[in-house]
Parts: sequence; C-alpha cells; structure tokens
Amino acid sequence: MTQPESRLSSQAFIEAVKHPERLVDASLSQWDSIIRLAKRSNLIGRLAEGVYAAGVLERMPPEVQTHLKSARALTTHQRQAIAWETRHIGHALGGLNVPLVLLKGAAYAMADLAAARGRLFGDVDLLIPQTVIHQAEAALMLQGWATGRTDPYDDRYYRRWMHELPPMTHQKRGTVIDVHHNILPLTARNSPSAERLIQDSVPIPGTGFRTLSPCDMVIHSATHLFHEGELQNGLRDLFDLDALLTELPRGREAFWETLIARAEVLDLSWPLFLALRYTRLVVGTDIPAGVEDAMRKSAVPRGLSLRLLDAMYLRALKPDHALCDEGTTGIARFLVFLRSHYLKMPMGLLVLHLGRKAFMRLFKNTSRSV
Repeated sequence: MTQPESRLSSQAFIEAVKHPERLVDASLSQWDSIIRLAKRSNLIGRLAEGVYAAGVLERMPPEVQTHLKSARALTTHQRQAIAWETRHIGHALGGLNVPLVLLKGAAYAMADLAAARGRLFGDVDLLIPQTVIHQAEAALMLQGWATGRTDPYDDRYYRRWMHELPPMTHQKRGTVIDVHHNILPLTARNSPSAERLIQDSVPIPGTGFRTLSPCDMVIHSATHLFHEGELQNGLRDLFDLDALLTELPRGREAFWETLIARAEVLDLSWPLFLALRYTRLVVGTDIPAGVEDAMRKSAVPRGLSLRLLDAMYLRALKPDHALCDEGTTGIARFLVFLRSHYLKMPMGLLVLHLGRKAFMRLFKNTSRSV
C-alpha cells in the first residue's frame, strides 16, 4: 500500500478491529493507517478474521484484500503449528506424570476459545509444578530444545528469582517454549500459589494438556498484562481479555462473583480490577453493572494512584506507532516499565538489577533485556 500516512485515532482503530463490516467504504488512506496499526499491535490477524466472519472481504479494495488474505493464512498456519508443537511437548514431558497446563495463546488455541481466532502466537507457555522444573528442562533438551547462549547473570536471575526457565528454542524447528512454575516471579509482591492454579486447572478434551480454570484464565491474562513492562502487545492482550470476558461467563452462573472471590484468594484483585477497568474504557467490553465497583472495594492499590495509572495506561495501551503517539506517550511507557519492575522485586534488588542492566547496555551491550 503506497498511500501516505494519515493520523488515525487509536479509538477509531479499535472500532475498526471490532466492527470491520463498517470499513467497506473506507478510503485507501484510511486503510493504510489501519493496516499499519494492526500489524504494529499484532491485531492484523484478528482484523482479517473479523472481515472474513462478516463476509465483506470481496467488498474491500484489492490492495487491502492482499494484506488480509496473507494475515489469515499466517494465523491459520500458526494454529496448526501450535497443535503440532504441543504434541511434541507432550511427548517430551509425558514421562514426568504431572499436570501440563497451557497458558495464554496456546491455551486459547487448544481449547478453541474465541480469543484464539485470528491471534498471532510468539511461543508456547506452559505451567508445571516447581518440583519437576529441572527434570522438565532436561527432558526438553533431550528432544531438541535449548536455552541458547545467555549472559551468566541473566541465567542466574531467571533461575533464582523468576517464575520460569530461560526461553527454550527448538534447534530444528525454531519454535520457542516458556516453561513456568508460577505466573509471577518469586520476588513479586503478590506472587500467587501456583499449586492452587494447577490444582484447579481443567483438562483439554482429546489432549494430555490442561488449561487454567475459566476464572484463573482471566486472572492470569490480567496479571500478565498489568505486570508487564513493555506493552507492544498490550492492546492485543486487551482484546484477548475482551474475548475471554465475553465468552467465559456464558452458561456459568455466578461467574463474576466467583471471579472476584478467586482474585482475592490469589491476592490478584488489583490487576483484575485494572483489567476490567481498561477493557471497558479502551475496548468497550461489557462489564456487568456493579462488578467494577465490587472489585474496587476488594482491590488493594499497588503503589500508584488510579488517576496516575489512568494517565499511564490510557496512553501506553495504544498501538506503539507514531500515528498514535502523543507528546507524553514515551513518558507513560517508561513509567509502566518502572512500575513493572517495582512489582517484580524488592526495592534493593530492583536498584541493583536495573543498575547492572544499565551498565551492561552502556558499556558492554551483551546482556539480554529481562
């Protein structure tokens, strides 16, 4: 597409993704901005899926159809690749005789949830008991996965403080698996009980895998997003939450009451409150009346006022593209980065860690960004 860039508000872009049937009269200039933002925010597949579902592909300009057909082909291939990859992972780890709980995108895909439709995947996230984490790493290495070259400090940081192994890449297929033993770092101020999460997980029919329970799936998605320091996929994750909060309550009486109570048990009420707030404000998710107020009463603020968090997240959750940048967007993203590290570890460890990372970036440029 060769039209020059034109500004498009982030809200207009969100509406385009949610209601692609309204785009049949959009100009090439408008589509140029929409495609750019969709690719940058990893929502191009979801946009394409919406266009196909609405049956309006043939009413789009030929130049636009090319992008959408390509995106749909890619997401279809990735769904198939996830199914293939999980079979290999199940074969590698089957001998451990422990629950294998898929997280986020892989879980959505294998459970055939609406959140997986049109979603682009970066890796496979897996939760297993901490007691077998080293056996799992060895078993995966025997089947071709490896952590690759990592800075000794970063490797030690992962293994001592984090909630996962360093990412493992398959030496032939290039696929990546993140093996977790919790959903937050061990040093986090509100790291939940992984045993509870695993105990309440549910099987995926026809596979050897499990997913988190419906409420825990929402809470994990919320926790991941609002403990994250870099939000390149922040808007995509909000769309994931929107899909989960639309689909999962159906047919489940007292879903919202159970969700609120479960977040309290896991000490994750605050990230869930933020998820409900920003899916409503940014994506327009339909949250039942009173749920957000109930969450506000049970949620304990983590360090910053809600007014400041609004100023940060309502900017940082926009697509990371010049078309959506405001003068303060960079500051907002930097504050989100600092907040994420503040939540991950105690202040003393935080100062030492960020100080070392800054030193390595400035003088050696060899350390991974953790």
